Amino acid sequence: MPKQSHCPLDCPDACSLEVDVEAGRVVAVDGNSINSLTAGFICSKVRALPELLYGKERLRHPMVRVGAKGTGSFERVSWDEALELVVAQIKGAREHYGGESLMQLSYGGSNGLLTQDTTDARLWRRLGASNLARTVCAAPTTRAVTEMYGKMPGVAFQDYVEAQLIIVWGCNPGATGIHALPFIRAAQESGAKLVVIDPRRTKLARSADLHLEVKPGADVAIALALGNWLFENGHADEAFLAAHAVEIDGYRRRAADWDLARSAEAAGVALADLQVLAQWYAESSPAVIRCGWGLERNRNGCGAAAAIVALPAIAGKFGVRGGGYTMSNSRAFDLDATLAANEPVSTARTLNMNRLGRTLLEASDPPVKVLFVYNANPVATLPDQERVLAGLARDDLFTVVFEQVHNDTVDWADVVLPATAMLEHAELSKGYGAMVLQHHGPVADPVDEARPNYDVFAELCERLGLWRDDDPVGPEALAEAILGSSGLASQIEERGIALPPAGERPVQMVDIIPGTPDGKIHLLPPALDDEAGGDFYALRQDPATPQFPLALISPATNKMVSSTFGQTVRRQWPMQMHPDDAAPRGITDGDSVRVHNDLGEMHVLVQVTERVRAGVLFLPKGLWSHHTLNGRTSNALVPDTYTDCGEGACFNDARVQVARLDA
Repeated sequence: MPKQSHCPLDCPDACSLEVDVEAGRVVAVDGNSINSLTAGFICSKVRALPELLYGKERLRHPMVRVGAKGTGSFERVSWDEALELVVAQIKGAREHYGGESLMQLSYGGSNGLLTQDTTDARLWRRLGASNLARTVCAAPTTRAVTEMYGKMPGVAFQDYVEAQLIIVWGCNPGATGIHALPFIRAAQESGAKLVVIDPRRTKLARSADLHLEVKPGADVAIALALGNWLFENGHADEAFLAAHAVEIDGYRRRAADWDLARSAEAAGVALADLQVLAQWYAESSPAVIRCGWGLERNRNGCGAAAAIVALPAIAGKFGVRGGGYTMSNSRAFDLDATLAANEPVSTARTLNMNRLGRTLLEASDPPVKVLFVYNANPVATLPDQERVLAGLARDDLFTVVFEQVHNDTVDWADVVLPATAMLEHAELSKGYGAMVLQHHGPVADPVDEARPNYDVFAELCERLGLWRDDDPVGPEALAEAILGSSGLASQIEERGIALPPAGERPVQMVDIIPGTPDGKIHLLPPALDDEAGGDFYALRQDPATPQFPLALISPATNKMVSSTFGQTVRRQWPMQMHPDDAAPRGITDGDSVRVHNDLGEMHVLVQVTERVRAGVLFLPKGLWSHHTLNGRTSNALVPDTYTDCGEGACFNDARVQVARLDA
């Protein structure tokens, strides 16, 4: 009989799973309907989970480096030998350089509440290690929505069937969150209009009633122009705004600079299309905006997100089922994994993961001497890849990589520790699309000597003399510390799943209200305006130059979850290029090309296609070195600059030139 579990991977849907296990090994994975959004089906990525668990790249034993850094040459050791070496290096660095010379690098988008920020946070805080700003993803959008609406969840995907207009903006649910698609299709069949705003002609865009192929970074201009048009043409809900919003005049002054014509020119879209969108949005109710994360990955990321989620307030789209916006629903549950750390937040310095390369090469007072990587693959996922590699190559840097598979970052480790993967350890996970909470124990045996995060970090605490008798020990105690007296544990025990206090399908401004301190919607949040230097909502200059005129973007693919499952895609990955950009450069479909700027270069195959707009190149995020001809990915061309607010990564600000490689 299949065992029940769930998927903690970095996806909004939080699928509930049926897992077939034989002799302790996973043989098949499917979906069930305990999470109503899953509806019995799952993505092909998770169906292929046995290949991740038991493939040739799986790490099975602790190892220490025996060759040069970057060569991936290791020898097997025992867990005791590996941990003693790690402890000795941590003690030595802390004694000679202080706790801040220790840097942890983790993200945890594909980990739940037990395997991120519990015993690991306990270790780092008690060591006085440098804190980590995890802003590689969702930081600008989180800042925007939190300052404007607080912790208010969005429209449930199940309620999209009620909408007359659906705008999917900077999001491709065909690759990231497939369970929204049936509800979008059902709404279309009932007569709803679908608008997609994306630089690419995705499958969803090709089926839309209107597709705006926006220039990367120009989303803020479109959103402000729509807001301005609503005010200027009598379609703003003045009564709603007076009752529920503040900073209305400040927003109007900023938006007044953008009429539809100026916005269309700045964003590279047809004025007629923008006029149609404005009219449809004004006249349709319910209307919902699915705001994704693609639009935040540039210099205007926070302002763009804020301008987009301001639109339902201006147009009065709240208060009806299927009306409003959806961003991240992760805060539907007020849970904090660090409660299980049993240690207050450290006052040590904070290092930003988006500048890992610069930090490793330039940080002083103190320099980083020990780097501990887990729940992350920085070589494949962080900006300024060449600088990251140069930092990892330092002879005086001791690097620990605690991982499930032999990825590109493992090659640079001094010590490698094998981690359990999903289904091999207990996990407590909340969705950030589906508003559900799930808790399951392991359903499969760990592969060989792989161990869970929560056990290994607890043991490091003990070996370093940082253990306390009142520390929660083991996954059940950690879950109890996180859930506390919320009543969620009893829900899970009774139903196999828990729902937030407002339910699985709350109506914005009816069942839930803004979680801001004053309960109001802030259309021009002072904190964001101050952080942006007083010009929040500004359209910042495109970094393109005559030397590097093309925008290289790196959205998600349906083959991987960030870099997870990268080892299962063994082919070269072609970069998409529009015919109008290929022809003047003498490039044809299938050619090998050099893509370069001042930061680095990558060699890739090219696919000439009209499914990406002219002036834009597309190569997915999370690729591994074996997916390109020279082992470098798009991140080798991405600057380590920050977004307007939130210190987010500007992956889509890569501006490059392309030339055909000679045979």
